[in-house]
Amino acid sequence: MPDGAVRERPALGSERAVAGAAIGSAGIAVPEQIVENAEIAERLGVEPEWIVKRTGISRRHVLAPGERLIDIATKAGAAALARAEVDPADLDLVLVATTSKDHITPDAAPLVAAELGARGAGAFDVGAACTGFVAAIAVARGQIETGVAERVLVIGADALFQFLNRDDKRTAGLFGDGAGAVVMTATDPPGRVSNPVLRADGGQAHLIYANRDEATLQMEGGETFHNAVNRLSEVTPETLASAGVEMADVDLFVYHQANRRILRAVGERLELPSERVLDYISEYANTSAATIPIALAEAQADGTLVPGQRLFLGAFGAGFTWGGVVIDWGLDE
Repeated sequence: MPDGAVRERPALGSERAVAGAAIGSAGIAVPEQIVENAEIAERLGVEPEWIVKRTGISRRHVLAPGERLIDIATKAGAAALARAEVDPADLDLVLVATTSKDHITPDAAPLVAAELGARGAGAFDVGAACTGFVAAIAVARGQIETGVAERVLVIGADALFQFLNRDDKRTAGLFGDGAGAVVMTATDPPGRVSNPVLRADGGQAHLIYANRDEATLQMEGGETFHNAVNRLSEVTPETLASAGVEMADVDLFVYHQANRRILRAVGERLELPSERVLDYISEYANTSAATIPIALAEAQADGTLVPGQRLFLGAFGAGFTWGGVVIDWGLDE
C-alpha cells in the first residue's frame, strides 16, 4: 500500500455480509534485564522458594533504564506481523492493551503504530487492567465483523515492576514487564471468534489500585485471590455456553497468568486436566495485559498450540474487570 494510503471501505448503508475474525499468529517481546527471586527475597527477608511456593514465579523481566513500554510493544507487534506475513502498512487498526503507558498522553498505540510503519491505521489504547487483552480482542472482533477493519494488530503490554513497593510482600514478587501480540484478520465464514463476555464490579476497585500521587501498586492479596478464582470459574462456563461449546470441546484454556495457585484453583474447580491449562508464569511473572498473548506465543513456539485448536481465553484484573472469549486458532492460508 502506498505511503499514507487508507484502505477503501464500503460506503455507509451499503450491503455487506458480516465478516468473521480469525486469530492465528502471536509474537512476544520482553526486556533483556532479568530479576531473579533471590534479589527480591533478600530484601523481603524470605527464601527465594517462598516466592515460588506462593506464586509459581521464579524470575521476571524488567525494563532497563531508558527502555520504554512502546519498545517492547513494538517488538512484540513486529514479531506477530512477521509470523502472519502481514505488512504493517496493510493494518487498519492497532490496539494496545495497557495500564502502564510511558506518558499520561499520548496513548501507546499511536506511537507503536508509527514505529511499526502502520501509517494507514487507526490506533488507541484499551485500559481494563489484566483483562485488557481480552477486552481488546472484543474491540477488534467488532471492528472486523462490522467491516470497519480487515487487519488488526492487538498488543498486550505492561511494565508494572516500576510501580511496586519493593518492601511489600503482597506484591514485590508478583509482577514483571513484557509484551505479547496477535494478528486478527477478516475471514469467511464468521464464527471463529465467539461473542466475548465482559464483566466488571467497580465496587471492588479498592482491592487493587495505584493512585497517581503515590504511583505504587496496592493490592489486598487474599480477597483478590478469592475473587479471581470465583470470577474466572464463573465466566468460563458462561462464555462457553454463549458460544455453544462444551468444556470437552476446548483444547486449551489460556487464563491470565497472575499466580500459579489461581490457575490450579480454577482448573480444579472446573475439573480441567492440567495439560489443557497453559502455565508459563515461572519465567515471566504477572505481566498484566501481556500474560495471555505471551502464553499464546510461547505455546505456539513450543508446539503446544497449533492451527485448528479451540481455545478459551479468560482474564481477571483490577477494577474489578473480567471476561472470556472462545477462539478457533488459525489464520486463512
